[in-house]
Amino acid sequence: MSDTQTLIETRPPSVATLFTQRVAETPDAEAYRYPVPAASGEGPDDWKSLSWGQAAERVYAIAAGLIELGVRPEERVALASSTRVEWILADLGVMCAGAATTTIYPSTNTEESAYILSDSESRVLIAEDAAQLAKARERRAELPELRHVVVIDTAGLEPDAADEAGWVLTLADLEARGAAYLAANPGAVKERIGAITADQLATLIYTSGTTGRPKGVRLPHDNWSYMAKATVSTGLITKDDVQYLWLPLAHVFGKVLTSGQIEVGHVTAVDGRVDKIIENLPVVQPTYMAAVPRIFEKVYNGVAAKARAGGAAKYKIFQWAAEVAREYARVTQDNFRHTGSASAPFALSAKHKAADALVYAKIREAFGGRLRACVSGSAALAPDIGLFFAGAGIHILEGYGLTESSAASFVNPGEAYRTGTVGKPLPGTEVRIADDGEVMLRGPGIMAGYHRQPEKTAEVLESDGWFHTGDIGELSSDGYLRITDRKKDLIKTSGGKYIAPAEVEGQFKAVCPFVSNILVHGADRNFCTALIALDEPTILGWAEENGLGGRTYADVVASQEVESLIDGYVKQLNEGLQRWQTVKKFRLLPRDLDIEHGELTPSLKLKRPVVEREYKGLIEDMYAGSREA
Repeated sequence: MSDTQTLIETRPPSVATLFTQRVAETPDAEAYRYPVPAASGEGPDDWKSLSWGQAAERVYAIAAGLIELGVRPEERVALASSTRVEWILADLGVMCAGAATTTIYPSTNTEESAYILSDSESRVLIAEDAAQLAKARERRAELPELRHVVVIDTAGLEPDAADEAGWVLTLADLEARGAAYLAANPGAVKERIGAITADQLATLIYTSGTTGRPKGVRLPHDNWSYMAKATVSTGLITKDDVQYLWLPLAHVFGKVLTSGQIEVGHVTAVDGRVDKIIENLPVVQPTYMAAVPRIFEKVYNGVAAKARAGGAAKYKIFQWAAEVAREYARVTQDNFRHTGSASAPFALSAKHKAADALVYAKIREAFGGRLRACVSGSAALAPDIGLFFAGAGIHILEGYGLTESSAASFVNPGEAYRTGTVGKPLPGTEVRIADDGEVMLRGPGIMAGYHRQPEKTAEVLESDGWFHTGDIGELSSDGYLRITDRKKDLIKTSGGKYIAPAEVEGQFKAVCPFVSNILVHGADRNFCTALIALDEPTILGWAEENGLGGRTYADVVASQEVESLIDGYVKQLNEGLQRWQTVKKFRLLPRDLDIEHGELTPSLKLKRPVVEREYKGLIEDMYAGSREA
């Protein structure tokens, strides 16, 4: 048996056990960094630290507080908060109490929050602030199982007459109660941890369904113990790393990142404020960071826009450097694949060195200057954007997984990463491609099933453990997976041709520096069309330079000038496509797609049915007058 197999197969039953081991091994080592805004509200944040021992003190107090409130093993404790250090401490507290965390995005509306709380039968809600508490108060009559709400941030918290009998507590109250309970029952939390079994429910994550109610995915403790061991066994993270964690922790991707960190013991800087990423990176100076493709697209568009604003000469240099980066990445990755050396010919290396001094070094500095790798997941990254960053020395390792597979089923292996693929399966995870191209997975990361929905579970989970992902993919001879599209999103034109819209959309994002979101449509039609939303800061910057300054975003995208600008990029896109894939017509949307209108999931994935329903008129208009209309 290999060292990796031994590491995985001898894993403990839970991350709660891993946490106690980590605290025992390195109690004084730094575990978490978190920002404290300046007292004046102005100026830079003050970053504070927690050692593993200090974190444990708070985690065990939260766990004991929940036990004192009557929470029993496997009972659900909901967590509705943005990404902050208290989210991690609370989640660990729930697990150490033997209970299960129900995750709720803070952006989830009142109705859906109430549905999740009710369906999960959550006994306690840990709410970030007054806004999250208000959602529970509004639907309290429908939530008889919800005994308490614990509020993290008490700013603006107003007492309510209906909150009698301790229905609302602060997190400080919970920790104080827990500390008192532990003083009287010092072994209470350790007993709960020791009693956890591998198949016991640890996390209930509700998938953001594109239609109908979300489904609760049941993930046992063993899923996270396996993820912790398997991700670390790849060698991608080490004890010396500094992770910058801003991803939503309600998402399964964030949960994997916290589990792996506990196993290896490195530092994690936690701040979920997306508007602070650019400001935080030079302060945190991370060695690795996980993100979703939209973030890399925005950085790429921002760099291109800055170059364009510097004048024609600067923009020409950027375009040249971008092509050099892509060529360099292709050549070095291909050489590494065949020879094990990421080498490039002398002439290309010379051009790359010059481009590095002019462009790439500044990009790396903006990421903090120490970034060894980024991990990208949740959706496909356009290969040309991935190649650009790879050539610029920002190595984006794409991974793949679903909520139902505890997120990290595949990841690109360090130096041997291949842009455009999601890498190889984690040790212990099996993969096969079904006859229709669907990716099938089996292993310790697969869910136990959907909460209270055995029929839905049976639709995707075979009796022998194989899980139907719903994604179409291809495996290389040496085990690298490439995802081509969602099975349900494949378009079949009226001419019988199959098209993967995500592939076309990804190519457009690499071609057009102004795009924010694009949806390609063409199912049962005789040609493809596209709905395109532009990136507001980028297109308004262009407008300022081209005589359209002072206009609103809606006015700018409705102008003939912008229509012509984007038409040029659509023509450029079509040059690289098969005839039946080409986009014959497009419409620019009057605003960008967003989470608030339900068009994007909280992890920024496109909800196709929602967008197609909302902009049905524009779609029909593009097909009006054609032979099929």
